[in-house]
Amino acid sequence: MIISLFGTAFAMAPAQGDAGAGSGLTALLPLIIMFVIFYFLLIRPQQKKTKQHQEFLNNLKKDDLVVTTGGIHGKITGIADNIVTLEVAPNVRIKVSRSGIAGLSELAAKTTDEKNK
Repeated sequence: MIISLFGTAFAMAPAQGDAGAGSGLTALLPLIIMFVIFYFLLIRPQQKKTKQHQEFLNNLKKDDLVVTTGGIHGKITGIADNIVTLEVAPNVRIKVSRSGIAGLSELAAKTTDEKNK
C-alpha cells in the first residue's frame, strides 16, 4: 500500500530534465507584468504631470495671476532666475521661489471671463 503511494507521487512529479528549463522565466513573468502595470498606471502619468508643470513654470510671464503652493494668490510683477515677485494687494509685494507656484489662479479665470463679457 505504501509503495503504491510513492509510485503515484513519483509519477506525478515532472521529469527532472524539464524542471529547470521554464521555471526561471515563469517565476519572473509575474514581476515583469507587475512592473509594466506600475509603469503605465503610476510612473508614466507622474512623469507627464511633472513635465507639464515644469513647462508651465518656464512659461510664466509678467501680469499672470497665479497661486502659490501655500495658497497665496497674486499677480506676477517681476521674474528673476528662480525668484518671482507677486503683488498680493495694492503696493504689497512678496518674493517666492518659482518652484513654489502651483498654477494659475482661479481668480485669473474669473477676471478673464468678466473682461470678455
